[in-house]
Amino acid sequence: MKKELIERLRRFLSAHDMMGTPASDEQVVCAEQELGVKFSPDYIDFVKNFGKAYAGMMINSLDGNENVVDETKSFREVHPEVTDTYVISDDGSGNPIMINPKGEVEIYYHDSDAEIEIIAPSLEQYIEDNFPEW
Repeated sequence: MKKELIERLRRFLSAHDMMGTPASDEQVVCAEQELGVKFSPDYIDFVKNFGKAYAGMMINSLDGNENVVDETKSFREVHPEVTDTYVISDDGSGNPIMINPKGEVEIYYHDSDAEIEIIAPSLEQYIEDNFPEW
């Protein structure tokens, strides 16, 4: 992620006391191994800087409730055909928001025949397009 975006997020999250616990390198490696995926560099930058935090959507980290490992495993139990993505959030209506192997952010519409839509070419771009500072 661009340094400017990380600093913008840091200022906002610090000012509103909304920063989570940053993930460690070890947590990143363990989670990737457990899920059988390689996290995008944007996602790694985000969780290593902010942990679970808001950036246009609540982005799950690697520990605590609603973490990326548990959310991804839960999703895969219902949709075993989806094995190469990981769940970083949801849209508030139960549709998981995921990152695919290309680093694209996608949403899985569970009520419309499992339609998948790419909503951003990267997590960085999603945040740039959807992060309103209050």
